[in-house]
Amino acid sequence: MALRKITVKGDEILARKCKPVKAITPRIRQACEDMVETMLASDGVGIAAPQIGIMKRFFIAMPHVDSDDEEMRDRIYYMINPEITYREGIQESSEGCLSVPGYMGLVDRPQKIRIKAMDLEGEEHEYEFEGFAATVFCHEYDHLEGILYTDIAKETMTVEEYAERLEALKEEHADEQ
Repeated sequence: MALRKITVKGDEILARKCKPVKAITPRIRQACEDMVETMLASDGVGIAAPQIGIMKRFFIAMPHVDSDDEEMRDRIYYMINPEITYREGIQESSEGCLSVPGYMGLVDRPQKIRIKAMDLEGEEHEYEFEGFAATVFCHEYDHLEGILYTDIAKETMTVEEYAERLEALKEEHADEQ
């Protein structure tokens, strides 16, 4: 495994739509393993192929990092040629991105999704995700479509501004009690 350089906003590769994976080759498997290492080293919860310069339709995600269930917390999903087949509801999510360091944005995402994709063995699976997990999968899926969260955010701010906003909300709620 190896750490990969993360492509950052401004690089045209992030604005292009990815091509389907025709075969799950050793290179695809190696890229996925490198993506896991890169994501973990960067404190991310997902990373898509174009973020490491590969214009193919695959990403990895680890959306249950806050779960009390250790098995779920450590579960990594390998999503090759994913397709979101169902969306339900709307939730506002606060999102950051490894390709947009130092910023956060407020994005409307589905509350619930259904997504199908192949795993590293080429077996197709269908999953349902809600809440934060749905946000993570939609965010990574957008990378494959050439969309950054900053393209669709209602508002973007620096991580410092976001932290100040959270602190103000905490104080506001403390005063109400």
